[in-house]
Amino acid sequence: MNILSGRYKGLEIKTNKRLSYRPTSSKVRKSIFDILGSLHGLSVLDIFAGSGILGFEAASRGAAKLTFVDNNRKVIELIKANSYKLGNEVQSNVFCSKWDKFLTQKSQYDIIFADPPYGKIDITQLTEKCFSSLLNNGRFILESSKRDDIPIGGITKHYGDTIVTIWTKSV
Repeated sequence: MNILSGRYKGLEIKTNKRLSYRPTSSKVRKSIFDILGSLHGLSVLDIFAGSGILGFEAASRGAAKLTFVDNNRKVIELIKANSYKLGNEVQSNVFCSKWDKFLTQKSQYDIIFADPPYGKIDITQLTEKCFSSLLNNGRFILESSKRDDIPIGGITKHYGDTIVTIWTKSV
């Protein structure tokens, strides 16, 4: 899988077909980042990180600080290995943790990506917890199944079975 655009365009992000994650497709990634625009200097949380491709794409488009969270140790090791490809230009932190436990920390982010396993997470609870970890004017991007109940108030785009919803926090 390759980064689509930005300063790391074309950089290969190694994946492992034996690991149980569902990387975001190129079409969906392009759409998300076209909507978001420049991420210059922003802090990004990629929760349910899987391959980490959303975080790596954000770094390529200017994000200054990345935090990756997944509860699978093998996935975490792969993300760490791919993080070294960014050199020292982007600060990245990688955590092996369950999403709900991680979100009890007091950290706040400009952008939060969440791509949970379809049909296995309470989307309303996830959305509420992620929103509480956003800075003012921060954006929460949720990738989910069309069968999931999605809280209102966001911009929603449909891509086959995948729905991407983007909320902006304003106080």
